[in-house]
Amino acid sequence: MTNPETDTDNTRDLVLVRRFDAPCDLVFRAWTDPKALAQWCGPHGFKAVGDQLEAWPGGRHRACLIAPDGEEHWVGGKYLEVEPPHRLVFTHAWELATGENSPETVVTITFRESAGGTEMTFRQSGFGSASSLEGHEAGWSQSLERLSVFLGTESEGPNHV
Repeated sequence: MTNPETDTDNTRDLVLVRRFDAPCDLVFRAWTDPKALAQWCGPHGFKAVGDQLEAWPGGRHRACLIAPDGEEHWVGGKYLEVEPPHRLVFTHAWELATGENSPETVVTITFRESAGGTEMTFRQSGFGSASSLEGHEAGWSQSLERLSVFLGTESEGPNHV
C-alpha cells in the first residue's frame, strides 16, 4: 500500500541544492516566518501574501502568489515534519479555479551547516507530469534567487540534482 504523504517516485522529483552564506537557523526562519516568507517567495515580479502559516506538524499553510498582471495563484497544504533548524516537510497543492486542488506533491527541505553557511537541499516529489515538474522548477529557482537576495547573500548554484 502506498502513502501519498511519504512515498515518492524519484523519476518525477525536483531537486535543487543551494548554498547560502547564512546560518541554518536564519535560512530555516526564512521558510517559517510569515513576514520573511512574504519578502522572497514566488517567481520574479510576483508578490506573496500569506493567509495561514502554522509551522508545526499538522499545521496548515496557505498563500497567494500574485502575478505582475494581478492574476492570483493560491497554494496550500500541511506541515508533516518541522525540525528546526534542519528539516521541513510539507504538502503542496494549487487551488484551481474549479474549486478543486491540483495533485498534491510533498516538499522536503533540509538545511545543513557547510563552510560557515548553509547547504539547503529542496526536493519536491510526486509530480503527475514532466511539464508540472518543469514549471515548478522555474518558479522555485526564481524564488531561491529571491531568497538569496533576502538573506543578503549570493547563493552558490544553481545546482540541480
